[in-house]
Amino acid sequence: MLPATIATGTVAAIIFILFLLILLASCIKIVPQAHAYVVERLGGYQATWSVGIHLKVPFIDRVAKKVVLKEQVADFAPQPVITKDNVTMRIDTVVFFQITDPKLFSYGVENPIMAIENLTSTTLRNIIGELELDQTLTSREIINAKMRTSLDVATDPWGIKVTRVELKNIIPPAAIQDAMEKQMKAERERRESILRAEGEKKSTILVAEGKKASMILDAEGEKQAAILRAEAEKEKMIREAEGQSQAILKVQQAKADGIRFIKDAGADESVLTIKSLEAFEQAADGKATKIIIPSNIQGIAGLTASLKEIITDKEN
Repeated sequence: MLPATIATGTVAAIIFILFLLILLASCIKIVPQAHAYVVERLGGYQATWSVGIHLKVPFIDRVAKKVVLKEQVADFAPQPVITKDNVTMRIDTVVFFQITDPKLFSYGVENPIMAIENLTSTTLRNIIGELELDQTLTSREIINAKMRTSLDVATDPWGIKVTRVELKNIIPPAAIQDAMEKQMKAERERRESILRAEGEKKSTILVAEGKKASMILDAEGEKQAAILRAEAEKEKMIREAEGQSQAILKVQQAKADGIRFIKDAGADESVLTIKSLEAFEQAADGKATKIIIPSNIQGIAGLTASLKEIITDKEN
């Protein structure tokens, strides 16, 4: 009987020790990085545990909520919205948010993600209702900024900070899409026509400029050729004039040398008169139409007769 009692006590002790170990292990909590634990005591908020090791009182404290402090992304389904010009389209949004206050996030609103989705939908309808279709398609940045500001203010009491809002897709009705595609096609064709016309215009201008440059070059060539011909003719005339001048100069030089030679030889006035008669004979060779007879022609004739007699005496 005694051994059975001892065995029962031993088993009970082992069970009690194991219970204490399990209880102690359950009271030790380690909070990982970028997380926070909201702890309640007897049903009321007690504390917010940050990163590290923590101990809770068994059966009294409990971890009410484990909150992730990293930036999170919520991708919401497309929402139907109506523009200012009564065009219905579907827009899906992506919201980036971060929990800044775990306590407010835990007790501020039930199901915060659903609350953000509904708030995003209503805010988007309000903003798009003030814009026309064309503005909606071209004002993504403005819409994103307005939505981020509105959502950030609205979610602040919930301990949530909205960091960014993006319009993922804007889906207009099929009829609008067809009209937009036709408009885009017409715009592309118009731009193509403009580019083709500009190309032809530039080509025509280049051809005209080429012809103009060619004509200018031809005219310049003809001008240079005319200048060269004129300069050649001028040079020719100058050379001929210089040649004639040199010839006249040489003739006159020869005559001057002849006169100087006669003078140096001691010729008297009679010889000079004979030379004058020779010149007169050349002048009267039949080519001249007028002959000017010197005033001393009689003296010259007498001198000629005297010379004739002297020459006759010498021959005899």
